[in-house]
Amino acid sequence: MVSTFEWMVAMRYLRARRREGLISVIAWFSLLGIALGVATLIIVMAVMNGFRQQLLDRILGLNGHLNIYGTVSVLTDFDPLAGQARLVPGVVSVAPIIEGQVMVTARGVARGAVVRGMRPADLARRAIVADNLSDGSLAEFATDDAVVIGARLAGALGLSVGDRVTIIAPQGNVTVFGTVPRLRSYRIVATFLVGMYEYDSSFVFMPLSAAQTYFRMPNAVSNLEVLIEDPDRAPEVAQRISDAIGGGASIHDWQRANSSFFNAIQVERNVMFLILTLIIVVAAFNIVSSLIMLVKDKGRDIAILRTMGATRAMIMRIFLVSGASVGVIGTMAGCALGIAFAENIETIRQWIQGLTGTELFAAEIYFLSQLPAEIDFVEVLAVVLMGLGLSFLATLYPSWRAARIEPAEALRYE
Repeated sequence: MVSTFEWMVAMRYLRARRREGLISVIAWFSLLGIALGVATLIIVMAVMNGFRQQLLDRILGLNGHLNIYGTVSVLTDFDPLAGQARLVPGVVSVAPIIEGQVMVTARGVARGAVVRGMRPADLARRAIVADNLSDGSLAEFATDDAVVIGARLAGALGLSVGDRVTIIAPQGNVTVFGTVPRLRSYRIVATFLVGMYEYDSSFVFMPLSAAQTYFRMPNAVSNLEVLIEDPDRAPEVAQRISDAIGGGASIHDWQRANSSFFNAIQVERNVMFLILTLIIVVAAFNIVSSLIMLVKDKGRDIAILRTMGATRAMIMRIFLVSGASVGVIGTMAGCALGIAFAENIETIRQWIQGLTGTELFAAEIYFLSQLPAEIDFVEVLAVVLMGLGLSFLATLYPSWRAARIEPAEALRYE
């Protein structure tokens, strides 16, 4: 245990006088370095967690957890197959889907898009779309000429609810004059804004029956989209569905379809953690240098304390407390700063954008329209413990060196 005397001496050594001003400056920079290192690490880890979770929610919310495909290009007799899949434990819903690449055009502007045909009831149950309508409603979606498009796509085309958009299919109609593009006009009944740029700027939903007519797939669909209770158990549920429906279909889970994307995020997250940890390590080395200078400057004081009865252990504890105090204060300050910044990061981004007049987080580049942050307090605890551990380790050598000073030798050279 550290005695009151040892605390008093340690705190006095941290309060530099004029002659020891450089030591105090180094100690303050060490404290600031640890605080900034811990805060930056917490903020970056929170942002990386937020990115992964937001992308996961949006990708899975719009695309489903499992997809059942036929052995050929289309899936026929899909309703009996969907009924069998719904009976599998863990399955929440099964929706037949038609999906195809198209060109959408209006007012002389053309954009590439993805058309997804769904039954009106299935789209209404898809919360990520139904709960994020920016204009219009799904009440008129059942009509054959109705479509729901992304708000960014509508903005790029200069359209709003009630306007008509022309959809052009890449597979045209073959006539005696050659291949004529297949096109049809549809009425926009609603627009959605889910917060992911790729979806908001390129997705078009139309009723399944209209999609079957447009893509010339009567009584057939592209695939069945399956939502399950626990996305992390997708491979296990996929095996159950495969056993239930037998052969004649292939099942792909979201982990396989997006593995490269989420693996890249995980690798980037780990690399950022290692790089930012070096900031804390550098600050810990600053503690070492400041304590070594303090020990050298206080050699005579240490010798006098030893002659007055202070043991080597007492001297070592004095300098341990001096160095550890810098680390503890810096780590706690950095933890508070990091959590506060991460909790308000979107507000801070908006304020900086308004102040500088520049866009700091372009949705076209970063997929999401807002800067996400999700604090994992287990990770925060790990960062704090790492900061405290490095700070403590940084004090060991200077403290040991101070305890090894011989009083006679120190007083002789003073």
